[in-house]
Amino acid sequence: ADPAVWSRSRRAQLRLCLERLKGLVPLGAAAGRHTTLSLLTRARLHIQKLEDQERRALHQIEQLQREQRHLQRQLEKLGMERIRIDSISSSLSSERSDSDRGETLPWGPAGERSD
Repeated sequence: ADPAVWSRSRRAQLRLCLERLKGLVPLGAAAGRHTTLSLLTRARLHIQKLEDQERRALHQIEQLQREQRHLQRQLEKLGMERIRIDSISSSLSSERSDSDRGETLPWGPAGERSD
């Protein structure tokens, strides 16, 4: 293997990678000619910015999951409360229907015993 051929091939591959990097990194108004160092510096800053955004997004996801769990617990409590109220309401309406059929309850209209 000829070292000169290997070196040219390496440089060509490096140029190709730098061109691909230019397509991935926002270069701003001075998108003309960038040095390799400036391109790599911008790439590093862009990666840091993306990592910060990812951290914030993950934090927000965690907050939303906590809120969802809290709301789910509240919904379950309300469901249990609704079941309890429905059963009380059902038993009250069945007591009323018993009195409608002429059956007397031990309590009078004002809550006094009718004995």
